[in-house]
Amino acid sequence: MSVIVAENISKKYVIDHQRKNGPSSLRDIVADKVGKLFSGKKDDASFAEKEDFWALKDVNFRIDQGDRIGIVGHNGAGKSTLLKILSRITEPTTGQIKIQGRIASLLEVGTGFHPELTGRENIYLNGAILGMAKREIRESFDAIVDFAGVEKFLDTPVKRYSSGMYVRLGFAIAAHLNPEILIVDEVLAVGDTEFQKKCLGKMRDVSESGRTLIFVSHNLTAIQALCNKSFYFEKGLLIDQGDTTHIVTNYLSKVSHKVLEKHWDDIEKAPGNDQVRIKSFKLFPEYVDNLSHIDVRTPINFQFQFWNLEEGANLNLSMHLYTFTGECIFNVGTPSEQLAKGLVTGTCEIPGHFLNDGSYVVSMMIVKDTSTIVYNMEEALVFDIEDYRENVTWYGKWPGYIRPQLNFSIRQTEHIVND
Repeated sequence: MSVIVAENISKKYVIDHQRKNGPSSLRDIVADKVGKLFSGKKDDASFAEKEDFWALKDVNFRIDQGDRIGIVGHNGAGKSTLLKILSRITEPTTGQIKIQGRIASLLEVGTGFHPELTGRENIYLNGAILGMAKREIRESFDAIVDFAGVEKFLDTPVKRYSSGMYVRLGFAIAAHLNPEILIVDEVLAVGDTEFQKKCLGKMRDVSESGRTLIFVSHNLTAIQALCNKSFYFEKGLLIDQGDTTHIVTNYLSKVSHKVLEKHWDDIEKAPGNDQVRIKSFKLFPEYVDNLSHIDVRTPINFQFQFWNLEEGANLNLSMHLYTFTGECIFNVGTPSEQLAKGLVTGTCEIPGHFLNDGSYVVSMMIVKDTSTIVYNMEEALVFDIEDYRENVTWYGKWPGYIRPQLNFSIRQTEHIVND
C-alpha cells in the first residue's frame, strides 16, 4: 500500500536581485520609499530584478508502507524543500501530494520547539501537534527523556539548550511518539558518535516495525545501511530512484571528479585571508609498474604550500582524509612552528598498501597556536584508488577503508599422526 504519492510536484521561489544603482540596505530602502511618498514621485522598482527559482520541478514518486527511503544529492538539489512539502510546512506550487498516516519530522535543529517552553512542555506540545492523546505522550515520556539524555535540564526553557541538546530532544520526540512516517534530515550532522549510533539504531527499529522512514544525509554509508530504496535529486529534478546500492553507485559515478592539483600564482587572487594565502595543494602518486593510475599499492605524496603573512606566527597543518561517502579516515597534523613571513611548504606521505580501493577527499587546515583555525581548505583534492590483487582468486569487494599489509603469518605447529 502506498502511503505517500507525489504527482508532478514543483516548488517555485521568487528571488529579488538588487541592482547596484539601487538602495543597498534596509535603511536605504525605507528612506527611498518615504522620500518618494512625501515628494509625490512614483515608486520606481527598477532597482530590483526578480527571478523565478524552481527548487523542485515535476517530481513523481510512490512510497509504500514500510519503505526506508534515502534521499541523496548535492546541497541545493531540492532535498530539504521536498521534506518541507512532505511535512506540510510549505505547499507545492504545482502538483499534489497524498499522504496516509501520521508524520513526525526532524528537519533542522529546533524545528517545532517553542523556545520559551521547557523541554517537558515541548514534549507535550509536539505530541499534541502529532495528534496524540495526553495518555499516549505520557506513556512514551520516560523513554524520550532517557534517549535524549536531558533529564537534568527537563524544566529549563529550550532556548538555553545547546544545539546538541536541541537535536537529541527533537529526534527523541520524533522517533518515540509512534508516527506512521518518520522524516529525518541530517540528524547525523549534529551530536557525538554515541548519539549518532543511537539514532541509527532507533531508525532501524522504526523501519523494522513496519513504519515508513525518509532519511536525508550526506553520509552515504548510513543510507546504505538503513535504506532499501533511494532517490537521487539534482537541481530540483528527481534524476533516479530505485534500489539503494544502484542509486548510490550512480550518484558517486556522476559526482566523483578527480582533482589532483590546485595552485595559484598570484598571491592577491589566491584563497585565504589577511594571515595566510594558499599557493598550491598537489598530489604526487608514485606509480607502480609504469601505470598511469593509483591502485592500492601506490604510495601517495601530498605537498601543500601557502604564504604566511604574519611575522612570528605559530602555525601547523592539519590534514583530513575522507571517504567519498563523508566518513573521516584519519586526521594527521604537523608540529607547530614559529614562522617568518614568506612561503611555507608542508609534505605528507600515505604509504602504499594502506588505503582500500575507493574514492577519497582531502581537506587541509592551517591552525594557529594549535587551537585556532586560520584557514580551512575543504574538499580540496579528490582521487580514486583502483583495486589490485595477486595470488587471490576471490574478487568480491574487499571490506574496510584501509587495507594494510601487516605481519600476519600462518605455519604448521603440530602434526596429526594416524595410527
